[in-house]
Amino acid sequence: MVVVCNNKVPAVIVFGDSSVDSGNNNRIATVLKSNFRPYGRDFDGGHPTGRFSNGRVPPDFIAEAFNVKRYIPAYLDPMYSIKDFATGVCFASAGTGYDNATSANVIPLWKELEYYKEYQSKLRDYLGVEKANQVLSEALYLMSLGTNDFLENYYVFPTRRAQFSVTQYQDFLLGIAENFVRQLYALGARKLSITGLIPIGCLPLERATNILGLHQCNRKYNDVALGFNRKLQGMVEKLNRELPLIKVVSVDVYDFVNHIIANPSKYGFEVAEKACCSTGTFEMSYLCSEHNPLTCKDANKYVFWDAFHPTEKTNRIVSEYLIPTLLETFR
Repeated sequence: MVVVCNNKVPAVIVFGDSSVDSGNNNRIATVLKSNFRPYGRDFDGGHPTGRFSNGRVPPDFIAEAFNVKRYIPAYLDPMYSIKDFATGVCFASAGTGYDNATSANVIPLWKELEYYKEYQSKLRDYLGVEKANQVLSEALYLMSLGTNDFLENYYVFPTRRAQFSVTQYQDFLLGIAENFVRQLYALGARKLSITGLIPIGCLPLERATNILGLHQCNRKYNDVALGFNRKLQGMVEKLNRELPLIKVVSVDVYDFVNHIIANPSKYGFEVAEKACCSTGTFEMSYLCSEHNPLTCKDANKYVFWDAFHPTEKTNRIVSEYLIPTLLETFR
């Protein structure tokens, strides 16, 4: 049950990757899409939206808790207009990362920011300059990305590994993240939540490929996530010291998600090591087909929906864990 409160957050604005994308990739030339069933089968109306889940993703639950709206529309979705975006908008793109090299075939983070600037202009035309600026400064900004930089770039292609040790690459990514926040601040953002990495070594895809580790979680990847989260917290503390009037929180869900994966039955799940879709080991996007007879009947029994993404139930549980902190900090 999502707690709803009255507050001073008039809009929720989202940047990031597939953990928070609500359908922007539907409108670009990429194979990283999810606008077909069984994706979205448990969404309101049972329609696929481009969210990489069977239903809603965390920003939807967070926006509802702040009494803003039930789900955040994708900026590139032609079904919506500035009237809809005035109270919430998603610029996120599945497959993207902090590193431009991660985002070759999707919307890179710098382009998400360009879309945001375009949105600001439209909002000022729609609401008037003063009212729009008030919305932009009181809005809650959510950022969630970083997984793809490691699992779809650093550990897959040799280029970045030749340039950086893993700790240097973490620092490289956080330099980009810090610069992005400073640009958001210059554009008027004052309330920002940045989500750290979950145990990325426990994603079903990483377990399936961890043959030598007997398909347990990949400890190396989990350690990388922990190290990144520690550095992210340090960056957030620095920004809060240096930027007047901003409030940034680093949302660390690593331990909580790890606890769900290690103790699924405590949260009403039956399966944590495999996903609901297809064989539950490596399928996502187009490989996650509604015609596959292996796809589970009840996604609520599974922590993961596809090999890379949580079910709506997991998204809701993790959101409910975060929401009290966000309400306390930003209302």
